[in-house]
Amino acid sequence: MAEITYRSTDGTATVVDVPTGNSVMRGAVVNGIRGIVAECGGGAMCSTCHVYIDESSGAPLPKMSEIEDELLYSTACPRRGNSRLSCQLPVTDELDGLVVDLPERQQ
Repeated sequence: MAEITYRSTDGTATVVDVPTGNSVMRGAVVNGIRGIVAECGGGAMCSTCHVYIDESSGAPLPKMSEIEDELLYSTACPRRGNSRLSCQLPVTDELDGLVVDLPERQQ
């Protein structure tokens, strides 16, 4: 289990315990976090689960795949150096304390 913090653009932070083996996206969807649309359900086919990683949390993230890299060019809000698709971030114990910032919109 990892504690993940989802921060909305208005500054509201919601902390959720996400079971290991789920994705950061699934943790948001199951817990009703507004700002993660997840149209494709986690198949890395849309980009509506775009998040910005708060790099100060220091959580080790998996390397970005070519598919994720390409999809991040089609996000509704600008891609940044800390952009990731939350469906491509599997939750591990090492992600405990991860903070993600939600973009203004996903579509």
